[in-house]
Amino acid sequence: MSDKPVIELKHVDKHYGALHVLKDVSLSVRKGEVVVIIGPSGSGKSTLCRTINRLEPIDSGEILIDGVALPQEGKALAELRSQIGMVFQSFNLFPHMSVLNNVVLSPVDVLKRPRAQVREEAMALLNRVGVGDQAHKVPAQLSGGQQQRVAIARALAMKPKAMLFDEPTSALDPEMIGEVLAVMTELAAEGMTMVVVTHEMNFARRVAHRVVFMDGGVILEEGKPDEFFTNPQTQRARDFLDSIQNH
Repeated sequence: MSDKPVIELKHVDKHYGALHVLKDVSLSVRKGEVVVIIGPSGSGKSTLCRTINRLEPIDSGEILIDGVALPQEGKALAELRSQIGMVFQSFNLFPHMSVLNNVVLSPVDVLKRPRAQVREEAMALLNRVGVGDQAHKVPAQLSGGQQQRVAIARALAMKPKAMLFDEPTSALDPEMIGEVLAVMTELAAEGMTMVVVTHEMNFARRVAHRVVFMDGGVILEEGKPDEFFTNPQTQRARDFLDSIQNH
């Protein structure tokens, strides 16, 4: 893991109308680091994740990717955004396209890479996430877990510097959650820089280098998983962990 941050948020503020959802948030994620963001619903986790590639504009502060400030809009933003892969709660696949074409589309259209080469790489990625045999089906013919693995392959096809996962398993049936987390665990082991918003505490405990706990739009504490889960420093984090363990 390098000391150089791939993603940096500096004093980020974000409002939805009168609601102050991110309050002076600063966070840096180093190359090869897996940062898992946890916290109660409405704490600002997903908003934070979505500001990193400006799917949500910010009111103040600064976000840098590899030391370059994220522009507000235009071509420069599209270029920086293409370096950050994003996997959402809902799979956001194009329903009318085959699985393979979903993965091929952006590298060809956005990066202008040769289709034959991209197609070959896309097949390799689909095999890697365990859905190569589904390549010629449309998304509706796949299970939720398979669709989410296609979404991960699609993000990887852009050869991103980092991957953002916004609650990637929360729309899945319990038996499908494991297959998606297994792919994410493998990515982490290979050194992919990852920011993961999730309710999956076992994943956070096993895979994260650092756990960030948010509540009320603020990062209340962060630390190594062992330290955080065994000895949280704030009452709010203790209450949160108690509430999950008692479910």
